[in-house]
Amino acid sequence: MQYLSIEKLFCTCSRIRNSKVPGYYNYLGVSVFLSLLMGCSDPVVQKFEGEAQGTTYHISYWSKASVDTKSVEESVKHELDAIDKTLSNYRPDSVIEVFNSTENTESQEVGNEIVSLVRIAQTVYHASQGCYDLTTEPLFKLWGFKGEAPAIPDNSAIDKALTQVGMDKLEVVDDTHLRKKQADIEVDLSSIAQGYSVGKISRVLEQQGINDYLVEIGGELQTRGQKPDSQPWRIALEKPLPGEQHMQKRITMPKDGVMAVMTSGTYNHYFDYQGQRYSHILDARTGRPITHDLVSVTVIHDDPTVADAWDTALLCLGQSAGLEAANSANIPALFIQQQGNQLVESRSTALNTLDRVVIE
Repeated sequence: MQYLSIEKLFCTCSRIRNSKVPGYYNYLGVSVFLSLLMGCSDPVVQKFEGEAQGTTYHISYWSKASVDTKSVEESVKHELDAIDKTLSNYRPDSVIEVFNSTENTESQEVGNEIVSLVRIAQTVYHASQGCYDLTTEPLFKLWGFKGEAPAIPDNSAIDKALTQVGMDKLEVVDDTHLRKKQADIEVDLSSIAQGYSVGKISRVLEQQGINDYLVEIGGELQTRGQKPDSQPWRIALEKPLPGEQHMQKRITMPKDGVMAVMTSGTYNHYFDYQGQRYSHILDARTGRPITHDLVSVTVIHDDPTVADAWDTALLCLGQSAGLEAANSANIPALFIQQQGNQLVESRSTALNTLDRVVIE
């Protein structure tokens, strides 16, 4: 999937590319086009990019102090590799996959990173009344959203898969240990780990003395500070329709601190069958794709991990239940529904009062 680089609307700049595929650290967070609106003539901003987690990453930063650019790039790559070895569901030797493949109900050591992610996910699981769930791996395989040819399974197969689903079947023992209450459940962290990765890479930059940056992985991003000319970082949200490469909203980020933007949508990974569209956003309570008209949710939050989990959960719930959940949990969220040929927007109370961010 490709970014629509909003820079190209104003000057010649490089196109940013994004491939957001379920199962790679962003399974429920659907592809979002977010483009950096930066001054194309400013040579002070350092940029580099690469591939990780089944998608691409782009880093932009600058510093008044002298910074070793090679050291910055190597530190980022090293951190991404470390995250992969811990959280990747596509590496049989990763910590989470060793946990998944060990079919028993004994306490297993997984480390504090995984436990902290599960704790956040448990909070969102309960707040979404079970719509958001980290144990939906059997359902994704069944529907063919894990690389196989998508297909509609029969009801009995869905019912069987649902017996292996449920965050209530997973117990946090302590800060470094998890326990399966049912031996055959599997944990897929991809709906929350990309936001976590954005936060980790941001901290890598800060450890290098960089306080002004934009970190983006697969469309999920965080900014801190401002551009060298004292202008804020600006990003663009793509129109949430298949095949569209037009700006829906422009977001001006705060200059006085850290802020993350995470978006999930239904418009990039789906299949059509007999006139019906089936999104990869699966409701863990039913085992089936969502059927409501909500096509995109953007969460703006100072914690990218929390934002990544919530954008998926709110999209799963739909506009009405999602808005209620966002208001109850004080989550700043932008909802976009597709009603015929019209896109209808609504905002949570927390977003309406988030004066540090401007959405146009």
